Amino acid sequence: MNKTFVTNMPNHIGAFLKASRCFAALGINITRVSYNKAVDSHMLFIDAEGTAQQLEKATQELSAIGYLPCGKDNRSVVLLEFRLKDEPGSVTAVLELISAHSFNISYISSQENGTPYQLFKMGLISDDPEKINTFLDEARKLCSVRVIDYNHADQIFDNSFFYNTFAGELSSAMDISDEAKNELIVNANLAMQILDESGVSPYRTFDSISRFAELLAASRGTNFTPRITAHRITENTDVTLIEPPCGSNTAIIRSGGDYLFIDTGYACYQAEMLGIFRNLIPAFDRIQKKCFLTHADVDHGGLLPLFDTVYASAKSAECLRAESRGEDGFREKNPLHKPYVRICKLLTSYAPVRAEQIIVVGEKREIRQLIEQTGFFDFGELHFELYEGSGGHLAGESVLIDFAHHIAFTGDIFVNMKDMTAQQAQYNRYAPILMTSVDTDKTRCAQERQALFARLGAGTWQIFGGHGGMKQYTVAPVSG
Repeated sequence: MNKTFVTNMPNHIGAFLKASRCFAALGINITRVSYNKAVDSHMLFIDAEGTAQQLEKATQELSAIGYLPCGKDNRSVVLLEFRLKDEPGSVTAVLELISAHSFNISYISSQENGTPYQLFKMGLISDDPEKINTFLDEARKLCSVRVIDYNHADQIFDNSFFYNTFAGELSSAMDISDEAKNELIVNANLAMQILDESGVSPYRTFDSISRFAELLAASRGTNFTPRITAHRITENTDVTLIEPPCGSNTAIIRSGGDYLFIDTGYACYQAEMLGIFRNLIPAFDRIQKKCFLTHADVDHGGLLPLFDTVYASAKSAECLRAESRGEDGFREKNPLHKPYVRICKLLTSYAPVRAEQIIVVGEKREIRQLIEQTGFFDFGELHFELYEGSGGHLAGESVLIDFAHHIAFTGDIFVNMKDMTAQQAQYNRYAPILMTSVDTDKTRCAQERQALFARLGAGTWQIFGGHGGMKQYTVAPVSG
C-alpha cells in the first residue's frame, strides 16, 4: 500500500538522510519526494510504499524524532507591505517596532522602483490576531502599511507554516474537515510539483487553487445566482437550462408529466440547487428522480446521490462504480489531473453515487471513430440517438441527439465559450491551469467536436453544451 508522509523536518544538514534511513531499515520504498524551500522551508512530502505494518512503524518512528506534526499550530504568517521613503535608515523604525512586539520575520523583499519610496514586504509570524492589529495601529503612525494576501504576493514567501496556513484558509472557506484539510495539503503539493516541472511557478499554482476556492465559496447561499432559461421543444416538451456560476450546467427536460435531468453540477451547491428544483418542479420531492450523466467529471455529477436512477454509458458507469468502491476515477488515474480532481472533490464535498442507482445505456464497446452511435435513448416525446466520443475530453463521454426535434446535449465535447456569464468565464480559467488541460487529449476533443457538428442534419438546432448558454445552430440544406 501507499502513504504520503507530510513531514516537518529541521532545516539542517542530514535531515532527509535521517528519514531515508528510517524507511530503508523498515524495507519501505520511497516513490516520490517533494521539497521547495521557496514555498515552505521545512515541509517535505514523501510518498512511500510498503505493508500496513511497515508504514505504521515508520509513522511511529518519524513521530518519535519530531518529523511528523502533532497537535494544532495556531501560528500563521501575515504578509505586510510598508511604503517607506527611499533613504538610508528608513526601515530601522519599522524593524524596532517589530522587535518590540516580539514578531519573527519569515520573509523580506524590497527593491527600488524609480520613485521616492520603496515598497518593503515582510512576512510576520503571529499566533494572535489582536497583536497584529495593535502592531498595525502603531506601524501606520510611521508609514503607510497594507496587509497583502499571500495569493497576490509577487512570489511565495519562505516560512515553515505556509501549507497549513494555505490549507486552513481553504478549509474555512468551504467548511471541510481536518482530515480533508490534510489531504488538501498533500494534493496542493502534488499540483505544485507537477506544474513546477512544466515551468509553472509555485506562486501561480497556489494562487490558482486559492482563487478557485474563493470563487466556489463566493457563489454560495444568496450569491448563488445561476442563469436560468426556458426552451420550447414541442407543445408538451421543454428544456430548462440552469447555468451556475461554478460547475457544469444542469438541463431539465420536461415531457408531459415526467422529468429527466442532464448532469447536476457541484455537490457543494446542493441546498441552492434543491431550492431551484423545488421552485421549478413543486412535486420534486415526490417524483421519480432520473438523471442522464454525460461524463463522470466531478463538476457534472456532484448531486447524483439525490437521484433514484442515473443513466450513463458503460465507461462512465465503470468510473462511477470504481469511485463507489473508494477507488480512483478516470481523471485520478491521469497523474496530471489527479491533484486538481482530488482538490475539487475535497472542496466541493463530493460523494460517489451508489452502484445500484446506475443503469448503463448504449452498447459497451471500444470506440474506434471520433464519435460512434452506441444505441438509442427515449424520453417522453423525444427519441435520442446515443453517441459516445473516443475520450478526447474523458472516456465514456456521451452525446444525445434528437434529429426530429433538432436538439442535442453534448456534455463537454462542446462548451459554449462565447456565451458564458462573467462568473462562468472567470471560473473556467482555473481548471486548465491546474490540470494543464481540461481535456484528456485536446486535439482529439477538437476533432470530436467537428465530427459532432458535421453529423447534424439540415435545420435550426438547439445545442445544449456542458457549460455556457444554449447555442442556436443552423445547418443549410444541401442543394441538389
